[in-house]
Amino acid sequence: MDTTLLLPTRSGIDVLVRPATEADEAALVDFFDRVSDEDRRFRFFSAGAHVNHRQLEPLIHADHYRSESFLGFDAASGKLIGSALLACDAAMDTGEIAVSICSDYRGKGVGWALLDFVSREAERRGVRRAIAIEARENHAAIDLEREKGFAPEAFDGDPTLVVLAKTFR
Repeated sequence: MDTTLLLPTRSGIDVLVRPATEADEAALVDFFDRVSDEDRRFRFFSAGAHVNHRQLEPLIHADHYRSESFLGFDAASGKLIGSALLACDAAMDTGEIAVSICSDYRGKGVGWALLDFVSREAERRGVRRAIAIEARENHAAIDLEREKGFAPEAFDGDPTLVVLAKTFR
């Protein structure tokens, strides 16, 4: 993806989406400080109060083929309000999706729009199925992903996690 795209949401917020770059690291640190502690824990599966460079590395150094990190900005304010990652396996068979929305934009359709966008991007790249790995207690994400056609599966080796999968072909 070489350009910024405009995604409308059900609440009327327009989200400008573009790939993240190394220059976005400070903006991502600030963004993840505006994500709730619980949402940050769900995204990174750790309880840190702040994200560190190691956690942001896959977001700012995507290979733009098997992995892509997208940033969503409120078109009206220019504020970074969402982060979405697509990370595919080497065979381009399965792509893992992770989406985070800053706290003051939750419940406004931003997560829906970004999940739809990243799912379409995975399918466009030829991925057979997209997955999201969620903590079983992350009911909001699980409900959203189920509404968007993702089906729950057990996560081998960790009963606290669940995989939600959507098959394209």
